[in-house]
Amino acid sequence: MQAQKKKMSLTGRIVLGMVMGILTGFAIRSLFAETSFVYEYIVNGLFNVGGSIFIASLQMLVVPLVFVSLVCGTSTLKDISTLGRLGGKTLAFYITTTAIAITLALVMGNVFQPGAGADLAAASNFASKEAPSLGQVIINMFPTNPINSMAQGNTLQIIVFAILFGIAISAAGKPGERIASVFADLNDVIMKLVALLMNIAPFGVFFLMARLFTGLGLDAIFNLFGYFLVLSCTLLLHGFVVYGTLFKVFTGLSPKIFLKKMEDAIMFAFSTASSNATIPVTMETATKRLGVKNRIASFTVPLGATINMDGTAIMQGVATAFIAQAFNIDLTMGDYLMVIATATLASVGTAGVPGVGLIMLAMVLNQVGLPVEGIAIIMGVDRLLDMIRTAVNITGDSCVTCIVAKTEGELDEECFNDPHAGEKEEEVHLHPISNS
Repeated sequence: MQAQKKKMSLTGRIVLGMVMGILTGFAIRSLFAETSFVYEYIVNGLFNVGGSIFIASLQMLVVPLVFVSLVCGTSTLKDISTLGRLGGKTLAFYITTTAIAITLALVMGNVFQPGAGADLAAASNFASKEAPSLGQVIINMFPTNPINSMAQGNTLQIIVFAILFGIAISAAGKPGERIASVFADLNDVIMKLVALLMNIAPFGVFFLMARLFTGLGLDAIFNLFGYFLVLSCTLLLHGFVVYGTLFKVFTGLSPKIFLKKMEDAIMFAFSTASSNATIPVTMETATKRLGVKNRIASFTVPLGATINMDGTAIMQGVATAFIAQAFNIDLTMGDYLMVIATATLASVGTAGVPGVGLIMLAMVLNQVGLPVEGIAIIMGVDRLLDMIRTAVNITGDSCVTCIVAKTEGELDEECFNDPHAGEKEEEVHLHPISNS
């Protein structure tokens, strides 16, 4: 009984795995830099395999979780107008927070001027992929083959099909009720699968961090220290102050409790650097710990992971200021307003495009006549900053989810204020299937 009392929390185990992974990576880089055996069998062998399996396991859950939970949420709606109101609120908040993010980034970039005196003469060419038009993005939201959309992991198409399927279930009467009960049971099973994965997360996080910091040179950070510092501080400012303020104003609840309950999801996002891969954990946090009803979270979380890119918008703002200063190009107030508008709209218009952050940045730079080659310089530290950006992104998804839930009367405040909410669901007990 006394042994159980000292059991470390999941957050503590994840943090321990992260710290041990970082220290292991630095130790290998310092002590075994010339040892091919260590790199071949441990770094590119054990660490690579363990980390890749962890990421693949997270991604494995995304499609079934998004589809099943969204069908469950939509099928319980009795009034279709509720869906339109929900979608309007969610989009409005996501676009607003992105506009705030890019504005904050431009202000920070111009106040601290990280690119002043930087030498970009060695910048190599950067070839950006062309982003699709907004019209094409809207067309691509509607699947021609939903099974193919699921196989490709196209989140927007899955969301559209799940909403239509859920509406059809709601309108089908008795047959719809039977199907809805099956999906409700499936949702419970999938959430238990998420809990199972969260319990092995500390090992996955260790493998990811150990491999990353084995190959991450600090020289790139030192060379771009001003850019790295301004961008990381702006990300943290947006994550804590902006989201905290919005959360307090629109929900009246404690931002401190909100951020405390987001710890595990933030750690997952930081480790994976992928909002999509973190969807299962973000969803579990929103519903089990923060008290958001599934009908809200099943819509806002996957949509946010696809189109809400506040962290990326901040990178674009700071990078735009950095590149303009480094190339001694003066931008007018009109240029800055154009950057804000372009980056905000691009966060929706480039949803689901591979390498979306750099595509969006190339679009912004072209819009105000800045050299796209500047992207090649900042790419040296982008991997580590991408981890912080992703943590900010999923924090924004959860913040907007709670705000929308509160305005819809779908936020369980007792669950939100309970410090132990969700802990029981994280436990995994195997129950043998009876033969009788």
